[in-house]
Amino acid sequence: MLATFVVILNETLMINAIPRLMESLHVTEHAAQWVSTAFMLTMAAVIPVTGWFLQRVTTRQGYAIAMGVFLAGTALSAIAPSFTVLLVGRIVQAAGTAVMMPLLMTMLMTVVPEQDRGRVMGNVTLAISVAPALGPAVSGLILQLGSWRLLFVAVLPIAGAVTYFGLRQMSNIGEPQVSSIDWFSAAVATLGFGGLVYGLSLFGEGGGSLGPSIGIVIAGVATIAIFVFRQLKLQRTGAPLMDLRTLSHRTYALSLALMCIAFLAMMGSMILLPLYLQNLRGLTPLQTGLLLMPGGLAMGLLGPTVGKLYDRLGGRPLILPGSIGIVLSLAGFTQVSMTMPYWQILALHALLMVSLAATFTPIFTLGMGALPPNMYPHGSSMLGTLQQVAAALGTALVVTVMSARTGQLVADGAATSAAQLSGMKLAFVVATVLAVATIAIAAMLPSRVTETAEGTEAVEA
Repeated sequence: MLATFVVILNETLMINAIPRLMESLHVTEHAAQWVSTAFMLTMAAVIPVTGWFLQRVTTRQGYAIAMGVFLAGTALSAIAPSFTVLLVGRIVQAAGTAVMMPLLMTMLMTVVPEQDRGRVMGNVTLAISVAPALGPAVSGLILQLGSWRLLFVAVLPIAGAVTYFGLRQMSNIGEPQVSSIDWFSAAVATLGFGGLVYGLSLFGEGGGSLGPSIGIVIAGVATIAIFVFRQLKLQRTGAPLMDLRTLSHRTYALSLALMCIAFLAMMGSMILLPLYLQNLRGLTPLQTGLLLMPGGLAMGLLGPTVGKLYDRLGGRPLILPGSIGIVLSLAGFTQVSMTMPYWQILALHALLMVSLAATFTPIFTLGMGALPPNMYPHGSSMLGTLQQVAAALGTALVVTVMSARTGQLVADGAATSAAQLSGMKLAFVVATVLAVATIAIAAMLPSRVTETAEGTEAVEA
C-alpha cells in the first residue's frame, strides 16, 4: 500500500511544475504538458497487460520488478539533461506504476478475509484515490524549495526505502501460472486505450484543433472494439489478455460504472478549481495547493473509518449518501463567482472529497469481492485501465465545455474573465448532471457480497 501511494502520487506531481520546465528546459507549454500526459498514456497502455504478467510471476518478483522499474524512471528523470530524457524517465516511471495497483488489489483480495476487507480497503483508498488528489499540493510545497528536479530527488529515497523494507517483509502468495500471451491483443490494447487517452488529452489541453482530436478518439474506440471482439473469441478458445467475463458479474459491472463517473468528477474538479483559483482569483500554486489540501487529507484520513463502517453496515448505507454528497458539492461549485468566500470553496471541496471517500472504499470492496479469485488480476487491471480513461475523459470534458462557452461569449463581446467564469460554471453543471447517475447506480448495488462454494453472490440489505 505504501509503495502504491508513492508511485501513484507521481501521476499528478508534475502539474504545478509546468512553468519551471518551460523555463529550465526551454520548451513550450504544450510540450511541457506531456510530462503528465505521457504518464497517463503509458498507464492506460500497460495496465491491460498486467493481468497476464501478475499470473506469471511470484508476488515478490512482481513487486521487485514494478518498484525497480519505477526507481529507474525516477532516477533518470532527476538527472535528465534534456526534455526528451525527462519524458523517457516519466514513461519508465509510469510502466512501474501501472503494475503496482493491480498487484495491490490482487494481493488484498487473496490474503484478507471477506469480513475485514472494508477496513483494509479503506487504507487502500488512501493510495489509489488520495495520492493523485494530493499530488499538486505536495508539488506546490516542494517547488517552493527549488528546482523541479527536487520532485524526483525527494521521491527517490522514499521509494527506495519502501522497496527495500517491502521485499524484506513480503512473502509469496499463490503460485505462478505458465500462460501464453496473445501479442495481437496486447498490441491492440496498447493502441486502443493509449490512443483513446491521448485523443482525450488533446481535448484537455484546450487546443483549437478539434479535428485531429476527434479522429484519434474515434480510432481509439474502434481499436478497443477490435480488442473486445478478440477477447470474446479467446475466452472460448484460449486465455484472454483481459477477461471480459468479469463484466458478467452484475455487482462488479455496476461498481465499475460508478467508480468511473466518480473519478471523472474528481479529476474534472481537480482541473477546474486550480484554473479558477489561479487565473480568476489570482492565487499562487502554493496557495491553491494549501486551500485544496484539507479536502485531500480528509479523504485520506476518513478512508480507514469508512472501511470499518463498511464491515459493520455494508456498502449501500455509505455509497448512497456519498453519491448524494458528490452531486451536492458539484452543484455548489456551479455558483462560483469572483467574490465567493474562500471558506465556501474549501467547504465544498472538502464535502466532495469526503463524499468520494465514502463512495470509493465500498465500491472497490464490493466490486472486487463479487469476482471469483481466478478473476482478481483481470478485474483489477480493468479497473485500473478504465480509471485512466475516466481521468482523461473528465479532463477533456470540462476543458472542452469551458473553452467552448468562453470562446462563444468572448466572440459576443463579453469580458474575458466573465466569459471564463461562465465557462467554468457550465462545466460544473455538466459534471453535476453526470454525477446524478451515481445515485441511480448506488441504489442498484447490494450491501454485501458473500463467498460461496461456487464463487460469490450479492446479498441485499
